[in-house]
Amino acid sequence: METTLPAPFQHPYTVDSRFSQSVAYFSMEFAIDQALKTYSGGLGFLAGSHMKSAFDLKQNLIGIGMLWKLGYYDQVRTPDNSMGVLFREKIYSFLQDTGAHFTINVFGRPIWVRAYYLDPSHFNTVPMFFLTTDVEGNDEQARSISYRLYDNDPTLKVAQCMVLGLGGAKFLDEIKYSPATYHFNEAHALSAAFHLYQQVGKSKETLRERLIFTTHTPEEAGNEKHNIHFLDNLGFFGGLPLDEVRALTGIEEDVFNHSLAALRMARRANGVSKLHGEVARKMWGHYPGICEITHVTNAQNYRYWADTRLAEAYQHTDAEAMTSRKRAMKQPLLNIVADQVGKLFDPTVLTIVWARRFAAYKRPDLLLHDEERFRRLLNNSRYPIQIIWAGKPYPFDEGAKQNFNKLHYLSHLHPNMAVLTGYELALSKALKDGADVWLNTPVVPREASGTSGMTAAMNGAINLSTNDGWICEFAKPGMNSFIVPEADLQATADVRDAHDRNGIFDLLEQHILPTYYDRPGEWQKLVTQSMTDVLAYFSADRMAQEYYERVYV
Repeated sequence: METTLPAPFQHPYTVDSRFSQSVAYFSMEFAIDQALKTYSGGLGFLAGSHMKSAFDLKQNLIGIGMLWKLGYYDQVRTPDNSMGVLFREKIYSFLQDTGAHFTINVFGRPIWVRAYYLDPSHFNTVPMFFLTTDVEGNDEQARSISYRLYDNDPTLKVAQCMVLGLGGAKFLDEIKYSPATYHFNEAHALSAAFHLYQQVGKSKETLRERLIFTTHTPEEAGNEKHNIHFLDNLGFFGGLPLDEVRALTGIEEDVFNHSLAALRMARRANGVSKLHGEVARKMWGHYPGICEITHVTNAQNYRYWADTRLAEAYQHTDAEAMTSRKRAMKQPLLNIVADQVGKLFDPTVLTIVWARRFAAYKRPDLLLHDEERFRRLLNNSRYPIQIIWAGKPYPFDEGAKQNFNKLHYLSHLHPNMAVLTGYELALSKALKDGADVWLNTPVVPREASGTSGMTAAMNGAINLSTNDGWICEFAKPGMNSFIVPEADLQATADVRDAHDRNGIFDLLEQHILPTYYDRPGEWQKLVTQSMTDVLAYFSADRMAQEYYERVYV
């Protein structure tokens, strides 16, 4: 096995000596470009930025992912304007067949896997490889493994993890490449560890030296668990006998916890913010045999996300040019609002955006729980606002879809409220460009990191947030952001939600709106300070460098 990539796939640069250790980064989703639909949300946005910054820093790293035939889904409107889920075949002429065509055992039989290559020149990423089972020689069940990201069928979902893990590891064997480090971005690729374990002579010490695990889930109950016999029957352990699986992972019971197994097989693990690292150590620390858990705070790639003209005005400390550019950046978003919902928003009006995955703990509808106060806020003629929501619910989460639709139907009552569909990279960029205030409402401490507010801040938006995830490391309340004081962690959900909701309304009414309209110079200072602080630490270049300095080496 070689420790350098074969010629067709080599990095298009001389590797920086600081980052010479070879790393294969496994992730179920990557958000690289609007043209490549291989992501659902934050995990993919984070992984995509990592691949771009690894390229910018000339690191010896590659990406291993999945080629989803139908993507996550296309978010559309049905005839009655409710949210629709459309699964449509995606075809990418810019991906190259690597020639690697091999089988892994799934469902007790061999399944063909093919790997495609994303040339770094297309989107300025490190070399990336995408696996698919939608190939000749497979029946419909086998082909469907790589149809839909996060399929709702439990068997298919585990099979997807096996293609990423076992298939990704076997692909590296096929191209005769043996990276020093296997980095699992979440536990989806865990099955690769069982393949690697057998490759290194069943030496647990050697295996541990080569495994790194990043966890993004701050609640133990949210981590994947399956019956160990179900996994064994599917072939998840790569042919390793169950008694050896139990000895390797320390899991004696029949409930197999994927994250716990990863923590016991890896050399080092990390949370994705300082707070999440503390939460993860508290959550897993009582389990024997786990590895060290540190943290590397998530970040986003500045080159991809930042508006160049706003950045130039910021670098020249030209407040007037910054204000002018920010107003111009709002218009493309307002054009999307006009196109999608037929409302003409005003670029001079304070624009609030809530946009991310529609998950219950993120509380997209938090402000609407006080309908009277929400109505007063939207009807304030002295301090007008316009507010925009966007985000994708999980396609089979009926409650989240109903929540999305409830917001949309309510928006018909307010000419300055809009709910947009199609939340992918392009719309995300427009929303961050156009936002004056980036609203973030997760239940503390359920947000492991969250990164959308980083890219909003890079583009001149002010974060209004509960004190969770990365915000804890960034916020200087009243100087670069507005933060809701933490509710009592022992409070009931109703009391907690009321506390957070009232805190947001208070900050908007008493601080944000008067500052924006009555003291524009002070608002501009907030924007400048926010941009300074986000660029100081929350660029993915820092993150990619920290992985080498604190985790890989």
